[in-house]
Amino acid sequence: MVQALLAAIYLMISASMALGLTILGLADVPIAAMVGAIGFLGLLQIGAVFARRKDSRRTRHEISQLKRHAVELGRALETAQARIEEVSSSVDAKTQAQSKHIVSELKVLESLMRDFATRIAHKAKAAQPAAAETAGRTTPAPQATPIAGFGHSDLLETIRASLEENRVDLYLQPIVSLPQRKLRFYEALTRLRAEDGSVIMPSQYIKVAAPAGLMSVVDNLLLFRCVQVMRRLIQKNRDIGLFCNISGDTLADAEFFPQFLEYMHHNRDLAPQIVFEFGQDTVLKAGAAGEENLRYLSSLGFGLSMDHVETLDLDFAKLKGLGFSHIKVRAGTLTSGMEGAHAAVAAEDLKQLLERHGLDLIAERVEEERTVVQLLDYGVDFAQGFLFGEPRAVRDDAKTLPDTTAPVIPFRRAANH
Repeated sequence: MVQALLAAIYLMISASMALGLTILGLADVPIAAMVGAIGFLGLLQIGAVFARRKDSRRTRHEISQLKRHAVELGRALETAQARIEEVSSSVDAKTQAQSKHIVSELKVLESLMRDFATRIAHKAKAAQPAAAETAGRTTPAPQATPIAGFGHSDLLETIRASLEENRVDLYLQPIVSLPQRKLRFYEALTRLRAEDGSVIMPSQYIKVAAPAGLMSVVDNLLLFRCVQVMRRLIQKNRDIGLFCNISGDTLADAEFFPQFLEYMHHNRDLAPQIVFEFGQDTVLKAGAAGEENLRYLSSLGFGLSMDHVETLDLDFAKLKGLGFSHIKVRAGTLTSGMEGAHAAVAAEDLKQLLERHGLDLIAERVEEERTVVQLLDYGVDFAQGFLFGEPRAVRDDAKTLPDTTAPVIPFRRAANH
């Protein structure tokens, strides 16, 4: 458009020149026309020169712009590269820190195991005669042993060897929310293995290990495993919690429990995910020192839970003051045993009573679908039992960690807990 306009102007100027020469008599018409044409061509050339200069300036400007953009892009790439290296270094540092943390835990565990080995040997040796004498007084006739062919002394020696040689397995059992049956927690359970691979259940080893003073050793191993497994679980799902059982012997152990509290102080970043569980008898007999330990553990942010509930005639406000946040009640107690448990309210009112004191109700030992229907009528929010999943072993390589995103499939099995 601009070029056409300039051409028209050039043509008008050339025509004017030719007309002027003719009028002034300076040239005849053919010569004037020729002069006009030459002028027109000259003006076109001059215009072309100016246009090329303008294009050249525009091109240089665009090149300058491109160079500036290239410089800015280079700087941005350098910044991005530096950020990538910074993030990579941060990730590497974090990974190394986690690795060092795990290695440190394993070294602490190894050191404690060496210390406990001597302690185990002395306690087991001292406990055998007394235990045998007690067993002789209280049991008039031989009883069937948990492991075929094992007497009391043999079982105690097997337990001692299992602990000393670290034949201790961690099992996880799901705790789900109702009615969705969404996985919310796992309960960590301990199983011991004899040298031949036989599994020794808690109901079998506790009655032998407790009098020998070995339960703090079992709890110590469980504690380390829980911390290690929880760190792996939160990489998959930070909404999953873990219940870790602590025995009454451990709570009252003046040697071990301060170490336990110190260790959890250093791992208090896991407080939102870990709940420590104590039996009702342990809580009721904790005494002033035990209650102070519970409060301190709660002050670190860890939740507390009470299980093995035999009576519901409890001071729920005091439990909350000690730091308890969960109470587990057997499903059978809720469905038909509230009177026997000396409950002050009916089953359908228990949840509301606990809620007023900031306590969550968990129904345990749920094995039938009809039980779930009753629990829903009572407003129970959480449940645990073989119906929702049996305890499954977690090996040290962590390859058997459960899938926290998978739905909980009902598991029907008639079995004793």
